[in-house]
Amino acid sequence: MIKRNLLALSLLVALFSCKNSEENLADSPTGWDILETPVESSLRGLAPLTSEIAWASGSKGTWLRTIDGGKTWDHGVVAGLDTVDFRSIHAFDALTAIVVSAGQPAVIYKTLDGGQNWELKHQENELAFLDGISFSSPTRGFVIGDPSEGKWTILQTANQGNTWYPVDSLPGAADGEAAFAASATSLQAEGNELWLGTGGTESNLHFSKDMGATWEKHKTPFIQGESSQGIFSIASMGKGEIIAVGGDYLNEEMQEGIAGIFVSSKKEWIKPQQGPGGYRSGVVYFSQQKWLIAVGPAGSDYSVDGGINWQPISEDGFHAVKMGHADGSVWASGAKGKIAKLKY
Repeated sequence: MIKRNLLALSLLVALFSCKNSEENLADSPTGWDILETPVESSLRGLAPLTSEIAWASGSKGTWLRTIDGGKTWDHGVVAGLDTVDFRSIHAFDALTAIVVSAGQPAVIYKTLDGGQNWELKHQENELAFLDGISFSSPTRGFVIGDPSEGKWTILQTANQGNTWYPVDSLPGAADGEAAFAASATSLQAEGNELWLGTGGTESNLHFSKDMGATWEKHKTPFIQGESSQGIFSIASMGKGEIIAVGGDYLNEEMQEGIAGIFVSSKKEWIKPQQGPGGYRSGVVYFSQQKWLIAVGPAGSDYSVDGGINWQPISEDGFHAVKMGHADGSVWASGAKGKIAKLKY
């Protein structure tokens, strides 16, 4: 009898949870809640954890952290490096985070005390340019950098960023092919899989099923051929579907070849019927609402059908967009210290 009652209770809870989850689905985003921050730096590094805790980083060596949903911010300069642009950041918790620079010096720093102190964990050579960071687990992460001698630069860590070393096999890069650090999200690590979206002379989607041991390359329908064109951001929608956005940052209103969905089971691209409103530098899959959110300097868009059709959210401009690890919050960051949370 007790077992039957427990089973019935479990089923009831499950049914209620499913019903409640459906009831909580909103029709569409309603805009952005712009938060006040104490900095004027361009913020391309973004790492929200919850609706209350988020980190950001950017130009002039800037780092920021809030633990109260953006009401107040701790901030400072990483290790006194006020000329360095930290376009990538990954946060493990409210005290621990990693920042990665774009440009020289090509460095990776880590804090264990909420940003008060930063320790150098890795430095690349004087020609390196690091573009983005992605973690596939709480301990294993990857950093993508521009090609060197015809091979992509991809570093990995297995101990939360304390040490870094190249992946087993670096994929080849075409002459003039590059990654973009506009939102530090051209690399996606998920389980054992790595996805890399590129641009420049060629726009490709590089894929590894075994954490960088082997690679395959897929051409993309994105605008390409110039150093300002290609894929700028990718995100996983699950089930082997990758959403990509980009375009030409020198022609922000161009709407052709700026978005696509790659279906890995068919190894083919699906083009949107109605794409975003122009060049977009960041994209995220908001799994709780089953939305895609894309942002760029000239505005933001959303899709409720897996990227086939896009509608505008607002003309508020941002560089990056990320989802909190632990709940249904979506954050965006941009120029002049701009940070916001999605309203829905």
